Amino acid sequence: RPNHNWACGAVAGWDSFARKDGQQEMKALVTGGAGFIGSHVTRVLLERGAQVTVLDDLSGGFAENVPSGATFVKGSVTNSALVEQLCAANQFDYVFHLAAYAAEGLSHFIREFNYTNNVVGSMTVINACVRHKVKCLIFTSSIAVYGANQVPMLEDTVPAPEDPYGIAKYGVEMDLAAARRMFGLNYLIFRPHNVYGENQNIGDRYRNVIGIFMSQIMRGEPLTVFGDGEQQRAFSHIDDVAPPMVEAALTPSSWNEVYNIGADIPYSVNQLVAMIGEAFGRTPRVDYQPAREEVKVAYSSHDKIRKAVRCAPPVPFAEGIRRMAEWAKIHGPRKGEVFTSVEIRENLPPIWAADLRD
Repeated sequence: RPNHNWACGAVAGWDSFARKDGQQEMKALVTGGAGFIGSHVTRVLLERGAQVTVLDDLSGGFAENVPSGATFVKGSVTNSALVEQLCAANQFDYVFHLAAYAAEGLSHFIREFNYTNNVVGSMTVINACVRHKVKCLIFTSSIAVYGANQVPMLEDTVPAPEDPYGIAKYGVEMDLAAARRMFGLNYLIFRPHNVYGENQNIGDRYRNVIGIFMSQIMRGEPLTVFGDGEQQRAFSHIDDVAPPMVEAALTPSSWNEVYNIGADIPYSVNQLVAMIGEAFGRTPRVDYQPAREEVKVAYSSHDKIRKAVRCAPPVPFAEGIRRMAEWAKIHGPRKGEVFTSVEIRENLPPIWAADLRD
């Protein structure tokens, strides 16, 4: 396992997490903690001395991702009775809500599924946090809330999401602000973007382009690119994301704010293809598919989070790709399952429609 250089170092606030006065350590719930970002957040919390419970239905994560030392409960955030039971039994100090189905492109065609998992599930978590007086609820949103033509994306930019996934995330953000006004619930909202790294589900067919490319190249398949490949994203290594989330949670002066989080420099998908090939020592073949309905260029400013907590420079893209590639080579490719519960098939990208006909 590679040695991680965390993006943020210890600052005032960590001592309050691992108490030194003989009292019980702080308790945290991580929803989606068997998933990619959630498993890293869980690990950072454990390293800081927290007692961590992970709730995950394993629809996109894997039980083996849950770090040793955390208590794993299999279940969904849409199960309000289960969420209530966990919060009542544990009296969590912090709740990190990362459970979601984050497939922007597919969200147009799975509206009911999208809003059930990403909005209704979040309301269940918010209700429980209010009832059980959680100190702070940390919510993982997305830069999908910004929409198009708003670069660099700034936290005070008025959101204009263009897909149901972004709409769902923004809806939860607004509800958190309402819960703060009505009940005094402290919250933190993070808008990460294009996160990649170790533990990512490289078998998912609909999201996480870097994982998809790595899985395809290891299987000897062409890399699937929608459009001309000139769309740009600021791909963010997980070490740019998980540690600052935990550190901000432990810094009360950062609460009740929205923060962009991730890398600064955008790269095109075609540049990504070349980097993947270099990391695996192969010349990748590319299968250019018709363009999807998506934002062409997306990157954001991170000045606000860097003023709130001390952060190191982002992991260089080539270094991050190398780290993830070494991890992927050990774990091997995964062939993801076809999402069969598509609700609308009109205008479905041909490659996804073909999956449903097979």
